[in-house]
Amino acid sequence: MFHSFFPNPRIFFPSFILWCAVAIGLWYAGGHQLGAYVGLSPEEGSELVVGARYFWTNDFLWFYIYYLFFAGVFWGLWSYFSDHKWMSWSIGGSAFILFSTYFSVQVSVAINNWRRPFFDLVQKALTPDNQVETSELYLLLLDFAVIAFIWIAVYVVTRFIVSHYIFRWRTAMNDFYMSHWPRLRHIEGASQRVQEDTMRFAQTVEGLGVNMIDSVMTLIAFLPILYTLSSNVAELPIVGAIPAPLMQAAIFWSLFGTVLLAVVGIKLPGLEFRNQRVEAGYRKELVYGEDDAIRADPPTVRELFTNVRSNYFRLYFHYMYFNLTRAFYLQADNIFAYFILVPTIAAGKITFGLLQQILTAFTQVSNSFQYLVNSWATIVELLSIYKRLKAFEATLNDEPLPGIDQEYLARQQADTAE
Repeated sequence: MFHSFFPNPRIFFPSFILWCAVAIGLWYAGGHQLGAYVGLSPEEGSELVVGARYFWTNDFLWFYIYYLFFAGVFWGLWSYFSDHKWMSWSIGGSAFILFSTYFSVQVSVAINNWRRPFFDLVQKALTPDNQVETSELYLLLLDFAVIAFIWIAVYVVTRFIVSHYIFRWRTAMNDFYMSHWPRLRHIEGASQRVQEDTMRFAQTVEGLGVNMIDSVMTLIAFLPILYTLSSNVAELPIVGAIPAPLMQAAIFWSLFGTVLLAVVGIKLPGLEFRNQRVEAGYRKELVYGEDDAIRADPPTVRELFTNVRSNYFRLYFHYMYFNLTRAFYLQADNIFAYFILVPTIAAGKITFGLLQQILTAFTQVSNSFQYLVNSWATIVELLSIYKRLKAFEATLNDEPLPGIDQEYLARQQADTAE
């Protein structure tokens, strides 16, 4: 699954994490100030810049150079020590996706910077002694439009690259498995696993990976903002005054939802995997029946479809209470930020623009901590795909097949003996 696309995965991924840690550590240890040596000195108050100029302040220009340097060195070292067919896509493509994810997070920060002056201006315009010029509102709306157009351009290019990235990964897995087809063809549903599961695996891993990176980068970007904004909130309902109340509330609420849904959905991965297996068994028998009149007889088909129906009904039942719990939590999540801000709003201690900025920052941090909550259904699907492809890996590594595949193989051997 990974060896076909990435060079030596057992070393590659730990080295990637270590390299990212070194780059991030050096950046915050003073690397962000090194731009002064090339004429890109940090700008005072650049984090509060409103509009598209936010993306080409000296701080950002230096970060682009810094990122390109570390990504290039990492790629160069792996190119020197390893020769892998798909390295340009697995390393270069990953570096591009990582950067575009970071840029998308910064778009959210830029819009959050824009919210405060715009909504404060709206609040001022709605007061009886209105002294706001229409041109001021139009200029701020133009700032938003430019930010949005930049995001659209980056999004379109990113989706194009990601589409090719996923298909290249699928191609790498397809070529790898087909080169060992004589050893793999006897595994139940082997054709489906090569034709369909490889694409779904690459697509799902890429999606989950990008979302995870996005969540981490969002936390890095918005936690300091939320911590600063907490100075405007004196106390929370029930618990009263605590340090950094907004940040602590976001962490508590997100961890609560993550643990809750992980416990409630514990049975789903195994059921999803079994569901794919019984569907593959039913489909395979029907395919044999197209060319062989003896196969796909009514009793056999009836038994196979009964297995499909039974598993689906179990899946529906477990998803019912999982979806019920998830829906309750997500609906409560919609009003949780307002709930904890009620004392502050009632006391009139914040402006409308500041309220919008707090709500946006709180939502960004909360959603990042809720990565597992928002991705649980996809994680369940990925685990079931992984279990199916794991049978290929076990066969090629001369390891025992997963238990459910051993059951199928034993039954198949018994049928052959009869």
